[in-house]
Amino acid sequence: MTALSGSLADGEHRYPLRVFYEDTDAGGIVYHARYLNFAERARTEVLRLLGIEQTDLRTRFGVVFALRRCSVDFRRPARLDDLVEVRSRFTALKGASMVADQSVWRADEVLAHLTVEVASVRNDGRPTRIPATVRAALQPHLTPMEQG
Repeated sequence: MTALSGSLADGEHRYPLRVFYEDTDAGGIVYHARYLNFAERARTEVLRLLGIEQTDLRTRFGVVFALRRCSVDFRRPARLDDLVEVRSRFTALKGASMVADQSVWRADEVLAHLTVEVASVRNDGRPTRIPATVRAALQPHLTPMEQG
């Protein structure tokens, strides 16, 4: 199962995926909103590598993660059948949210860069602290952004 979830080393998660027809517009270029899907899949898989299942978070802790804020810098288009890789780093872990720096690559070329803040919310949609087990699993892989 690890291969399906990608790999995690030195705080960076790498998640490969293929661009399918369903990801593209009529011209065979990846539709802009699909980059958000790619990034979410990668965040889910890095958590899975750390032993955290989304369904377990919901049933055991009554917690789900919801996108709070996202900025995307589109640099180059991905196209039908491209093999791309989502690279993710968690850069901040707050009380009820976390920030991820994510990018989509094709070989050695950055296609899109995303900065994502995800909130920990209860089943009723209200914010809640990130469970201690999640915090403990993520903390060793946290790579804060350098101030410049």
